[in-house]
Amino acid sequence: MARIAGVDLPNNKQARIGLTYIYGIGETRALAILAKADIEPTRKLQTLDEDELNRVRSVIDQEGGIEGDLRKEVGLNIKRLIEIQSYRGLRHRRSLPVRGQRTHTNARTRKGPRKGTVAGKKKATK
Repeated sequence: MARIAGVDLPNNKQARIGLTYIYGIGETRALAILAKADIEPTRKLQTLDEDELNRVRSVIDQEGGIEGDLRKEVGLNIKRLIEIQSYRGLRHRRSLPVRGQRTHTNARTRKGPRKGTVAGKKKATK
């Protein structure tokens, strides 16, 4: 199993797909990395030898912005928005959609499960 940037990549996947298991690398960036490392994108990860894996690692190290560093940077950006009390920071703090989506209906992923109607309400007596 190939290990790049602290992530175990699945052997049975193509190189362009396997690299996307690393946080911060999508399919477009994976193709660019493989082009710089001079590796065919459709080759399986298990067929890559150690020299080719080292070339991929060196290209990723040169470009930067993956895994822990990227997560830290994104977290600090959100924290900064919250501290300066911007509108986007307020939306992050309240766990509401940040990018202008409606919340009257939908937004359940961000808001969580629906709160039921009043559960302890007594029914009127006859």
